Amino acid sequence: MSEDRSVTDLVARARNGDKRAWDDLVERYAPLVWSICRRHYLSDADAGDVQQNVWLQLVSQLDKIRNPAALPGWLATTTRRECGRVVRAARGPLAAGHVLDAEIIPHQHAEMVDQELLTAERHVALREALTRLPPCCQQLINMLIQDPPVPYAQISVALNVPVGSIGPRRSRCLDKLRNDPAIAALINDEAAPGGLSGRSLHRQHSPD
Repeated sequence: MSEDRSVTDLVARARNGDKRAWDDLVERYAPLVWSICRRHYLSDADAGDVQQNVWLQLVSQLDKIRNPAALPGWLATTTRRECGRVVRAARGPLAAGHVLDAEIIPHQHAEMVDQELLTAERHVALREALTRLPPCCQQLINMLIQDPPVPYAQISVALNVPVGSIGPRRSRCLDKLRNDPAIAALINDEAAPGGLSGRSLHRQHSPD
């Protein structure tokens, strides 16, 4: 994406007809939707149909979204439901009792989907938290996470700061990042009994 916008901002803009914001939403969450389709072993054609249906449903739900932070969970649940519909149609009525539903999806697949959702949530939370940091911290962290790593000498020149101050600045910026409400919520959730990885996805049925 050309701009690092929060999911709340993207939803608000897309709701008001901003095509670029809608495209950014699709780009941000398309990997999550696609990975769930793959967990259900759909063909490329069927996966494409599922994705199209999921985005069409989201369009119809945009005006009803009150909590954009719940969007990843809603997308995961909706995608799994659509995948189940495709599998049921392919196997016929006799397979109704064996469809990979949100309730009876094989345990190992459910864990994979859980991990995909967790990764998406972490990614969104981190992006949002970064946008709330002071510009100097944003610049420093963006340079520190480059691959391959940027040498401290190069960071010093780019940011016009002494090499010896980069480490302490990094620590202060990371502390600010950890204390951001979005990151703090993830940390607290992981520390709670069961953690994020034990979260049940099928309880998130709507993005409001």
